[in-house]
Amino acid sequence: MKLKWLPLLMASSVGAMSAQAASESEVELLVGSYTQGKSQGIYRLQFDSDKGRITPQPLQVFKTDNPSWLTLSKDQQRLFVVNENGQGQADIAGRVSSLAIDPKTNRLSAINQVKTLGEEPTHSSLSSDERYLFVANYGVHADPGGSLAVLPISAQGELQPVTQMSSHPASRVNPERQMSAHVHSVVSSPDGQFVYASDLGADKVFVYRYNPAANPEHPLVAAEPAAIELPAGSGPRHLLFSKDGKHAYLTTEMSAQVFVFDYDKGQLKQRQAIELAQGKPAQNRAAGGLHASPDGKFLYVSNRGKANEMLVFSIDPATGELTEIQRRSVEGDHPREFALSPNGKFLLIANQMSNAIVVLERDPKTGLLGKTVQTLEMDAPSDLKFINRP
Repeated sequence: MKLKWLPLLMASSVGAMSAQAASESEVELLVGSYTQGKSQGIYRLQFDSDKGRITPQPLQVFKTDNPSWLTLSKDQQRLFVVNENGQGQADIAGRVSSLAIDPKTNRLSAINQVKTLGEEPTHSSLSSDERYLFVANYGVHADPGGSLAVLPISAQGELQPVTQMSSHPASRVNPERQMSAHVHSVVSSPDGQFVYASDLGADKVFVYRYNPAANPEHPLVAAEPAAIELPAGSGPRHLLFSKDGKHAYLTTEMSAQVFVFDYDKGQLKQRQAIELAQGKPAQNRAAGGLHASPDGKFLYVSNRGKANEMLVFSIDPATGELTEIQRRSVEGDHPREFALSPNGKFLLIANQMSNAIVVLERDPKTGLLGKTVQTLEMDAPSDLKFINRP
């Protein structure tokens, strides 16, 4: 009898283990989008990290206007969302929303929403102690232009009204795009003591000391020097620090370049500048997002416009310098943002203008991108964030 039942027990155990393995391979993906068309807001989706496939049917659709950038708290139980509203839209006021993420089900629920006192907020980040949310009001139009907004956060995750605003003088080099400030991103240094605001309209990255103890309502104070100069008409967009905290990488949208800096005690010293468009005309110059691999060995940079490419660089572990190893089509138009899967086996691209999320294979050892695994139709996707708790 035991021999007769043994195979059945083994089969049952294998089935249970297979089911467990399948569930362990699944993670959840949050997708922000622009809602002027068919999109309704934030989409919570299931992603199979072994197969590299997104389940088309959403687990949840959280309706909100233009949630173009998503910021997760460290414990992944809070989600802060910029609502990129502005002139000519149903809601002309830029806003930011705070959402709770259920620790068991990952279901999203609203906490509150406040104005950012600017237009077209495109990016946000948390201070190192998560007491404040820093928001980049891009401000498409020259009046009022762009600004940096600081919003305190309560212990319950509720956003407080803006307590500090900063704006910067424009370079005015490009008469169409640089007649006023256009803050595109705000990020903190690895040690949390400095905050960097990349201003496309000023051709500078502005540097602030983070010192909430001195003045809780105005935690940012201009550093010395107060800004990092970039080439005229370059248009700084996004800044990323290396995994070891010794270097930083900056995309310049208008000149389509990547700048490499050495970082030390708040200072950024330029080490390298790389041309993404390879001398091609202006239509090929629209550098976008940049992200490093989980192991810190590779850097990925999107270039939009007519290029619509993903560039892959190896990172020198000693100097932080970049060496290009691949250029690959994004299989779509206008890669607004992208994300690497938590296991590093796939790269997901939000192609805003072609209304799709494209999933590419990735070799974690070489960093190279491979075949297209999936193209999932979605209207105007703009940002991708994984919920990936330990």
